[in-house]
Amino acid sequence: MNPVTTNYGALQGIDQAGHTVFYGIPYAQPPVGQLRWRPPQKPLPWQGIRSAEHFPNRSMQETDRPDPFYDKEFYDQPEYQTPASEDSLYLNIWTPAKAPWEKLPVAFYIHGGAFMGGFGHEKEFDGAAYCRRGVILVTVNYRLGPIGFLAHPWLSQEDKELGGLGISGNYGILDQIAALQWVRENIQAFGGDPDNITVMGQSAGGMSVQTLVSSPLTKGLFSKAILQSCIGLSYDHTLSEAEQDGLEFSNNAGVHSLEEMRALSFEQIMAAAGPVIAKGFPTMRLPYTPVIDSHLLTDGYDANVRKGTVHPIPYLVGTNENDIATDRKEIAQGNLGKVWDGTEMWCQAMADNRMGPTYRYYFTRQLPGDDAGAFHSSELWYMFGTMDRCWRPWTEGDLALSRLMLDYWTNFMKAGDPNGQSLPAWRPWQRPADTLRLDV
Repeated sequence: MNPVTTNYGALQGIDQAGHTVFYGIPYAQPPVGQLRWRPPQKPLPWQGIRSAEHFPNRSMQETDRPDPFYDKEFYDQPEYQTPASEDSLYLNIWTPAKAPWEKLPVAFYIHGGAFMGGFGHEKEFDGAAYCRRGVILVTVNYRLGPIGFLAHPWLSQEDKELGGLGISGNYGILDQIAALQWVRENIQAFGGDPDNITVMGQSAGGMSVQTLVSSPLTKGLFSKAILQSCIGLSYDHTLSEAEQDGLEFSNNAGVHSLEEMRALSFEQIMAAAGPVIAKGFPTMRLPYTPVIDSHLLTDGYDANVRKGTVHPIPYLVGTNENDIATDRKEIAQGNLGKVWDGTEMWCQAMADNRMGPTYRYYFTRQLPGDDAGAFHSSELWYMFGTMDRCWRPWTEGDLALSRLMLDYWTNFMKAGDPNGQSLPAWRPWQRPADTLRLDV
């Protein structure tokens, strides 16, 4: 399926075995210069055929802080480590379609990374396994850290002067919404069904999905949602609190105007943001996260769930046994952790409000090769089917578990129900026993 013509111009992708991949499709203008700390603007059209054959830039992020565990797990191959740049608002598409009228279901994946790092073409992400099951995969980059989520009275005042609501922050989530809008407007050219989009994410990507399903701005943009290792981690962050963090940031930077703030280098931005970020470490409260601004978010996360004001669509949610904010001794005593408790609250609220349905999983596979267990992000190898890119000594049982998860996930993307022929039954949640354990 090459080339493909979008509303903005034609794209040349890469034909692979059974599918075509398009890397680095612009869904918004580069948010640089005067567009730094402003909502995303629609991309500019181009003439001729644009190459979509190479990974795009990563969003601006710190790249010089080694993490021995996760670097070995996900970030050890240089070909995936593209330059970090503010010119990063691109998405990638894997499609098995041969013609634009096929109307295949679409999965829109948002990467994690604590809203500070990560990118849509990490080595564990790939759409080949989804394409073999008749699903189009889209991954997206969005603005991160203080570039993507800084709120400040100067920015709020500028927004008001430009005819807005007098708010700031949330640029990274607005990027995701712009990407979703681009997909709805253009995915049919890639053989996709704009009315059958599943938005999904893990960790901060899942927190992003919780934001999207809680927002009045996204009604009609997707029909299903998958939230992995995230419910219970999101916290209410008001605009006034975020603006106070912004004032601390500008004081640290020694700037006295918005013009001076926009002129800061990324290194200067991160130096000024460092003390603000450090304050949140003891309680896992990051300052650069979505804020309740009466526009993107009108209420708190838990309040939206308990009141049943999240979008009334099918959900697939879950956590890992050794996920973030868990302790092995406490797990042995029956305390399964903050994210498990969050999924319990979510499922109960969905049942009480007769929303959903919601399907819950518990990933307990202790990954082979070390003693890290079912750690935060470990399920990604399985649900993307990219285990051949990992150093771990997988067993036949691991490969079978990956196929099982891919079947469940793609069935859910197609019809809002993970069940299918020859698969173990997965009941929608009505009580705690209605939780599917995923293991070899």
